[in-house]
Formats: sequence, C-alpha cells, structure tokens
Amino acid sequence: MDQLTIRDATSGDAPAIAEIWNAEIRDGLSTFTTVEKTVAEIADRIRRGPCLVACDDRVRGFATYGPFRGGPGYAHTAEHTVYLSPDAQGQGAGRALMDALEHRAAQQGIHVLVGALSGTNSAGLRFHLARGYSQTGHMPHVGRKAGQWLDLVLVQKIVHLSP
Repeated sequence: MDQLTIRDATSGDAPAIAEIWNAEIRDGLSTFTTVEKTVAEIADRIRRGPCLVACDDRVRGFATYGPFRGGPGYAHTAEHTVYLSPDAQGQGAGRALMDALEHRAAQQGIHVLVGALSGTNSAGLRFHLARGYSQTGHMPHVGRKAGQWLDLVLVQKIVHLSP
C-alpha cells in the first residue's frame, strides 16, 4: 500500500465505500444487518457528514458517525462506524481514520463516541481498547445472523471535555 491520505469523502467515493461495507454485510458477522447499502444511501450519508476515507490509489476504508439515540439528551453522543478493506487491515488505516474522526467529533461538540461491536469481532474490540475506549456493555444474544445468535459489545470514549 502506498502512503495513505485521510480526507472527507465525496459522492464519488460512494461506490468504493459500498463495496467495502457490503462485503462485510454479505460475508461477515461484525454487523448484524443483512440489508446491503445502496450507493445512493451512502452518497446521502456522505452529504450529511461527517464521512472520512483512507485512500492511496483507491479507497481502503471509511469512518463516519451519527446519532447514538434520539432525543436532545443524547445530542453530544454519537455512534461511529469504521470499516477497512481486507488488504488495509493492520496497516495503520484504522488508527488514522479514528484519529481524524475523533478529532472531528470533538470539534463538532461530540462528547462521547460509542462503538457497538459484534461479540465475534475480537480484533475490533482489541483495536478500540488499545485506542482508549472502555468496554461499557455486553449484551448476549441480541442479534441474529447466519443462523447464530450474536452478542453486542458496547465501547465508548470521551473525545471532548466540556467546560
């Protein structure tokens, strides 16, 4: 892999993001959904922002965040999503994306970022714990995919210290 750049995603990145995300939806257990994302849905997500990509000659991964829960009391908490192409894993792209995403979240007044991980995603949990996230919840058998019950593991990190 060449030198990675982290930048804001553009609508032109939507097909590459869809390819990365939908591969995990189809073939993996790190997301419980079975409904693939359309390029139009991803382009809309990019327009709403924030959505960052790690790229060299092509998009290798993306990170975004959105509302954690509805209601004004949760306005300063967001749930993040980060996915990498298989060839980018273990190469620093995830760290670079999360550094940039956490910085953006803090700038936008987000106090806490939450991650909701599949219990099967031990690499994702190790990644988050190494980045300073704390495991704050473990919900056994709340998801079902590929004929098996899946646990949900919640992690969180304070990214912005409010005055």
